[in-house]
Amino acid sequence: MIKKLIVPCVFALITIQLQAQKRSEKPNVIIILADDLGWGDVGFNGCTDIPTPHLDNLANDGVSFVAGYATHSYCGPSRSGLLTGRYQQRFGCENNIGKDFEGPVMGLPLDQPMISEVLKGNGYQTCAIGKWHLGHTPEYWPNNRGYDDWFGFSGGSRNYWGKSWEKNFTTWHQIMRDGKPEPLENLSHLTDDFSREAVNYIDAYSKSDKPFFMYLAYNAPHAPIQATQAHLDLVDHIEQGDRAAYAAMVAGMDVGIGQVIKKLKETGEYDNTLIFFYSDNGGHGKGSSQDPYRGQKGLLFEGGIRVPFLMSWPAGFKGGSRYEEPIIAYDIFTTVLQAANINYKKADALDGANLLPYVKGEKNGAPHKELFWRYSDGAGYCVRKGDYKLVKEEVRGEKFLFNLKNDPYEQDNLLKAMPEKVAELQADYEAWNTDNVENLWPDPHLPNILKMKKAREAFVDKASAGEIRY
Repeated sequence: MIKKLIVPCVFALITIQLQAQKRSEKPNVIIILADDLGWGDVGFNGCTDIPTPHLDNLANDGVSFVAGYATHSYCGPSRSGLLTGRYQQRFGCENNIGKDFEGPVMGLPLDQPMISEVLKGNGYQTCAIGKWHLGHTPEYWPNNRGYDDWFGFSGGSRNYWGKSWEKNFTTWHQIMRDGKPEPLENLSHLTDDFSREAVNYIDAYSKSDKPFFMYLAYNAPHAPIQATQAHLDLVDHIEQGDRAAYAAMVAGMDVGIGQVIKKLKETGEYDNTLIFFYSDNGGHGKGSSQDPYRGQKGLLFEGGIRVPFLMSWPAGFKGGSRYEEPIIAYDIFTTVLQAANINYKKADALDGANLLPYVKGEKNGAPHKELFWRYSDGAGYCVRKGDYKLVKEEVRGEKFLFNLKNDPYEQDNLLKAMPEKVAELQADYEAWNTDNVENLWPDPHLPNILKMKKAREAFVDKASAGEIRY
């Protein structure tokens, strides 16, 4: 009897060892994306009123980026840049795709490789959880873009209670599981639902011999502002109503991220999991804080594009540091390829940098010489080159030049004082812009910028006339 048991026991031991060996060759990868989270709304950036202990611990285990940038100032284009590792203007995805748009291309073009497709082709198990916003019709949905599993919704915004605010319950609003509608009775609050799905996925696939890639894209704290009582209880100390409601959504997301981290540790996967966390753009202004930076979502001042950003990989580099040089979400794709030792034939087409040698202290200097942003076919654009930043912002209808080293909060416009520097950065922008292509969809976001512009002008006029009272 003992002899009969030896063979299967030895076989089981060898299987476990082989699985561990295969998994140790490549890290798991998790990209956690917040939606419209302000730079000043997390503890690792100095926030004192919104509790984010799990994100703060993650930052302590890794590196937080002081000048971490999103690739765009609003949702859909930012995600296009993240998941392709390329400037979204190169392939026509600079604008959000409107929910009523009809045309020949209904999502991020299928000829643009995504990080999920590359990782899946190199032995990863892949899943997408949460907000997509990269295509209306099934051929553009996650299951057809390199994800083995998908739980979430295809559109840009969502009622958190699993219901639709529209008469016709379209696929734009439905919660999907692998392309099929999820029964409403299975849903509670989307932030909790997405966190639960992530935990269950880790629990299931930690037993596989494949590493996994998870794209966990919360729609919190994007509008509508809807929080559970449990989330509200976490911020009961905040008196200001809009701040408290928004803060509850952030705190609830942090609780969910804590559950994900706990499960990674329970399964022994935490140390060899490369985790990124950041926001797709700046805060939306409804209770959010971009402090100390100027601007908000949709704008190209720092508050619209500089976001909470961290990276953690205990097995890959020592944690507990703050990195000062500018980095951007394009860097995630390139960094993951290097961490996983993937030889990607189209790597030269990527616009990101490998961040690992910089955070390890093996390489000095800045990862990027220049960074560019543009929205709505150039209605707004900016260039960051070293300490200088040139901004053409439609909400003000004018240009600005800032020295971010001396003026990080963008209050001193050097446009007239430094015409040569303005000309230099303008030429850089125009050279970069020559490789951009026509957008695939009209920009439904631009009217919001123009509305903001008119509201500001009206408010200033009333204030100067003494007509505003509180």
